[in-house]
Amino acid sequence: MGKALAEASPAARAVFARADAALLAAGMEQPISALCFEGPLEALTLTANTQPALVTVSSALVAALRERVPALDAPAFAAGHSLGEYSALVAAGALSLEDAVRLCHLRGQAMQDAVPAGQGGMAAVMGLDAAGVVALCADAAEGEVLGPANFNGPGQTVIAGHASAVERARVLAAARGGKAVLLKVSAPFHCALMRPAAERLAPELARVAIGALSFPVVANVDGVANRDPGRVRELLVQQIDGPVQWLKSIELLAAEGVTHALELGPQKVLAGLVKRISKQITVLGVSDVESLDRAAATLAAAPAA
Repeated sequence: MGKALAEASPAARAVFARADAALLAAGMEQPISALCFEGPLEALTLTANTQPALVTVSSALVAALRERVPALDAPAFAAGHSLGEYSALVAAGALSLEDAVRLCHLRGQAMQDAVPAGQGGMAAVMGLDAAGVVALCADAAEGEVLGPANFNGPGQTVIAGHASAVERARVLAAARGGKAVLLKVSAPFHCALMRPAAERLAPELARVAIGALSFPVVANVDGVANRDPGRVRELLVQQIDGPVQWLKSIELLAAEGVTHALELGPQKVLAGLVKRISKQITVLGVSDVESLDRAAATLAAAPAA
């Protein structure tokens, strides 16, 4: 992941070098670049490693794009799904890359440690609207933790909580005309079980410098464009045990008149979610050298704003 990008772009290579230095100084045993480029996959997919790795690759893609298109205009907004909010904040200048990868390494560790293995679960619920999913969680909880974790789009909401409650919700969803598919995850993210992780990350966030945002970043917890650096810390803490309001986020961008967006990251998941929410927004994916070249050519040929 990202190896060809680092070989092709000095700017991307510099991002990997900075992330390596920051994480090794923070006690990571192996350079994040080595994990991204060589694996092993079992180590890379540990959430404490996956989280800083994804922020590093996304930030490297941003740097490479800016390198290829020096006259690229600043975006009107940035948004990121869950962990992607950190990448968005780095792109906006609110967080340094070094602080972001250190925070995400800790964030991953804290999330993993918050719930013993096997006690939590997540499922994607299809065929029920948001209100129906909220009611489903209330009825299936039976005294345990269960709630919406990601409002991903019309007809798709991810739920999280105790594994037994998630299983009850799976059965109940089918009885109500929907479908719940269990997800293979290492922890039940974005639910009340993550409160210990939020409490663990809060003092670390309090110690990092937050810079002025060069463009607003839509916050996961409320789907509102944030321009205030003073709110960044609280929004990132609340994000850990609160649901991701991706549907609201994209509806906001559409209401603001956004018609084109770039998805910068190693996958193209968000483009599909955006398409389901708003036909008005066209998403151009930038995930590797080939798509970087295509995006750079498209942007270089675009008329000035």
